[in-house]
Amino acid sequence: MKKSKIIVLVLPWLLAASCGGPEPTFEPTPLALDYPNHFPTPQIPADNPMTVEGARLGRHLFFDERLSGDNSQSCSGCHLQESNFAEPTSYSTGIDGITGEINAMILSNLAWQKFFFWNGRAVTLEEQVLEPVINPIEMHETWPDVIEKLEQDAKYVKLFEEAFGENAINQDNAAKALAQFLRTLITGNSKFDQYLEGTYNFTASEQLGFDMYNNEQGDCFHCHGLAATGYQMGAFGLLQFTNNGLDSTYDVGDGRESVTSDPDDRGLFKIPSLRNVEYSFPYMHDGRFQTLAEVVEFYNMGGHPSATIDPNMKAAGVGRNWSDAQKQGLLDFLNSFTDTEFLTDTAFTSPW
Repeated sequence: MKKSKIIVLVLPWLLAASCGGPEPTFEPTPLALDYPNHFPTPQIPADNPMTVEGARLGRHLFFDERLSGDNSQSCSGCHLQESNFAEPTSYSTGIDGITGEINAMILSNLAWQKFFFWNGRAVTLEEQVLEPVINPIEMHETWPDVIEKLEQDAKYVKLFEEAFGENAINQDNAAKALAQFLRTLITGNSKFDQYLEGTYNFTASEQLGFDMYNNEQGDCFHCHGLAATGYQMGAFGLLQFTNNGLDSTYDVGDGRESVTSDPDDRGLFKIPSLRNVEYSFPYMHDGRFQTLAEVVEFYNMGGHPSATIDPNMKAAGVGRNWSDAQKQGLLDFLNSFTDTEFLTDTAFTSPW
């Protein structure tokens, strides 16, 4: 009796295999992220491990205009590789010709980030990538309609199956794939990185900027992290949000307060990475500064005092009185964060 039961259970699998049926297991190819030795290990979500097939699918989705309501705009439309996957305008314009009210954030080294968007309203990349598609000012589409479009494309049927198995075209898997691709956008081969690896020596002006950045006179390190590690240069493990004195007053709900409802978070915005900052213009959450020289001059001025200003903005309302040489040194040091290979790497260009 036991033998006949075993035959009945096994026979359907044998028939499926003999008729060219689906494989009994699904095993996508693991993908190890490539990053410098001085970077810490990124924390990849257990429910979305990196795979070659997942990142490949995400790359296709990132550059696909069908994710927008009128099939005219992709994620890459507001996140340009040559701009450190940001945009060289203060605000982006969506498919309906409506201009937004906040600057597009850079998308590099996101595998080391904990919060997303200027107010930090998303705590995972998988959450973040869903929002631009449904935002009425941006891509103005619905995810059910996106999925319907993708299901009609045989290429996507194959890409989703390779990444997530059969019948895998859905919103959650699209978000996972996009997040995987974004985590591959790693920049870490600038002159600054070469300095950390011992293969580059700073010029005199860059060294002056390095010293300014890391001491109380320049005071950059309190928000952007000590330059001795350098993997993120943008608050990972330190401050996540700050009011850096851009204005003296803020509207209720400005910045992080829109998420926490805490008045103490009014005017606090996410601290961005300084990687490739030379190409990430314009600057600040509202894109008010067009050049790095303007940014340096703003911090030299000290910023505007307000109720929630970061206590590290000790020169607010007073100024720092940097010399021309010190300001130039800061600019030269900031420019040492530029990784030209990342800005032109064909692994991050459109696969279409």
